[in-house]
Amino acid sequence: MRGVTYTEGAQIDAPDALLDTTFPDPVPVGRDLLVRVQAISVNPIDTKVRQGAYKQGCEPKVLGWDAAGTVVSVGPEARLFKPGDAVFYAGALDRPGSNAAFQCVDERLVGAKPASLDFAAAAALPLTALTAWEMLFDRLDVATPVPGAAPAILIVGGAGGVGSIAIQLARQLTDLIVIATASRPETAQWCRDLGAHHVIDHAKPLATEVAALGLPGAPGFVFATTQTGAHLPQIIELLAPQGRLGPIDDPETLDVMPLKPKSLSLHWELMFTRSLFQTADMERQHAILTEIARLIDAGRLRTTLSETFGPINAANLARAHALIESGKARGKVVLAGFSD
Repeated sequence: MRGVTYTEGAQIDAPDALLDTTFPDPVPVGRDLLVRVQAISVNPIDTKVRQGAYKQGCEPKVLGWDAAGTVVSVGPEARLFKPGDAVFYAGALDRPGSNAAFQCVDERLVGAKPASLDFAAAAALPLTALTAWEMLFDRLDVATPVPGAAPAILIVGGAGGVGSIAIQLARQLTDLIVIATASRPETAQWCRDLGAHHVIDHAKPLATEVAALGLPGAPGFVFATTQTGAHLPQIIELLAPQGRLGPIDDPETLDVMPLKPKSLSLHWELMFTRSLFQTADMERQHAILTEIARLIDAGRLRTTLSETFGPINAANLARAHALIESGKARGKVVLAGFSD
């Protein structure tokens, strides 16, 4: 089959960073689905794995976790899907990814594609929706108020892929005041269009920007999608005592001792934890994606697709990686189909 492999540690402008190649079709085992990949999207994790920050530990070395496609066949223990089903998923970090014509994925990580979306629009959603859902409801537990805090959440990096769906989930499924950060007029408007009550500039001191909003107290929650290390002193200042901080990025270091005076709690989220450790609740990701699809089809959530870069090949993926690495991406970049 056709696919795109990568050279670990290569810069994106290196000629061998991403390579069009062919390799044998995978074979489903256990609870696997064999999926014909029809669209993918690109996330920061793709660039981090390519650069060597995470070791994928599998062959062939194929990036890509967001995907939408059609089930071709199933493993002997599969029970949730059948051949012909349209699905979307984010896969597992330690298996070959979705930058290929076919991919094996455990069905417990898969949801039925929203009926109202085409494959490209659906492929923009899984990884970011799972990350946002798990952070909001499994890690930060936003349904449980912080005593004395304003019913508010600050989402740092609101226009990114995760921030874009987190804004929508917080608006649709909670009563929280949603504050997003953005530093450019177009990204600020993107956040407002997605439902943010307030948008502040993360290029300015966050505590000062939040204080100027006139909330009835300090926010109880901060969802930090980017630059957590740089923003940490301001986050600590703006959070209410006993507030909760949830980061998803990879700061080189993070000094947590300043959280102690306010008894602030830190809640890491990695969407791949359940699949990496084969946790007992791994099938929760199937349930989350099922609910995301229902909310999409009910018109309560929308896709975060912002740009389509053409068919799946090394050149188009390199463009997408470069955009992600620039820090200027808005929403999600999608590639659909393979060149003939």
